[in-house]
Amino acid sequence: MMRYVTAGESHGKQLTVILEGIPAGLKLSTDDVNKELARRQEGYGRGARMKIEKDAVEFVGGVRLGETIGSPICMVIKNFDWENWQNLMASEYRKLDNKTHQVRPRPGHADLAAAIKYGRTDLRDILERASARETASRVAAGAVCKKFLQTFDIRIGSFVKVIGGVSADISLYSTGSEMVKHAEKSSLRTPDPVAEKKMIDAIAAAEEKGDTVGGVFTVVAQSVPVGLGSHTQWDQKLDARMAMSLMSIQAVKGVEFGLGFGFGYKNGSLVHDEIFFSKEKRFYRTTNNAGGFEGGITNGEEVLATCVMKPIPSLKRALKSVNLITKKADLAEAVRSDICAVPAAGVIGESAVAFELSRAMKEKFGGDSMDEIQRTVLSYRAYANTF
Repeated sequence: MMRYVTAGESHGKQLTVILEGIPAGLKLSTDDVNKELARRQEGYGRGARMKIEKDAVEFVGGVRLGETIGSPICMVIKNFDWENWQNLMASEYRKLDNKTHQVRPRPGHADLAAAIKYGRTDLRDILERASARETASRVAAGAVCKKFLQTFDIRIGSFVKVIGGVSADISLYSTGSEMVKHAEKSSLRTPDPVAEKKMIDAIAAAEEKGDTVGGVFTVVAQSVPVGLGSHTQWDQKLDARMAMSLMSIQAVKGVEFGLGFGFGYKNGSLVHDEIFFSKEKRFYRTTNNAGGFEGGITNGEEVLATCVMKPIPSLKRALKSVNLITKKADLAEAVRSDICAVPAAGVIGESAVAFELSRAMKEKFGGDSMDEIQRTVLSYRAYANTF
């Protein structure tokens, strides 16, 4: 079984993540995690917080002498901004001035719904945990999962398709992996340099107006073996589980695989991926509209998961709201935030996909050590190549 949990507030002392289920014997260093944390912090349009934080992980359990030992992996990421928030975020009781309370919920944020749910009258009790700062923990967990998957030659990347209404021209590339390769050269992680300039202009224009922009990103997983997931129960369908992980990312409002919603506009004869066979390739397809899944099971093609991210609801130009205490009309809280975080969301999406693929690999192939699971995977791939 593989699972992870995260803890910590945006301006608390630290973020903590505990990841269970990684077999013993995986070579792992802090550099493996830190490079992914750095990718999450990049991108034009990020806010002032990224200038304060230089995320770095510390292993405090589950790793010894550069290898996993089979026990839960516990990782800590310190919040450098904590020193500026010690009074407001102290765990010990102290009386705070009511003027420090956040009482004007932001439309589009968890503020109001969660305040009612948990009975809190200071929205800081909500926004600290609802903040996308929590995703640094997910990226740390995903980095470990990526390293695990790399031992089976499974690679995961992402690219940005849309920002602020500007779409990248992806017709220049035939595969998702090609788009990922070119996207890594871009400050916005998009494979289209012409669109990148227009996207930057859209972000700059939004910032000037005190506004924010959203967008669309795609996560690509290469060399995924056929047969992960199952059609036999609703909760064993891997694309469904992956969709849940992706939808749980802050501000993500929709997920599709392959052609996705495009299936609704064409006849079946035009969209289903025809099957071919040759001695060299065995079973193969020349299209991948299914996005790597059929019946909730990986079919051996690239996994293509596309997500839409809404504009960040923390606006400098505050929207209309209502004061929690007085119940009078007011403007929403205007707090520090990014203008655009779509490139970062793509990196977080990679972690979500990496975790679900790792969990599916562990479920199918078992193994308490890397040697054991590698033998099983090698045997299965040999079998699949002769089917």
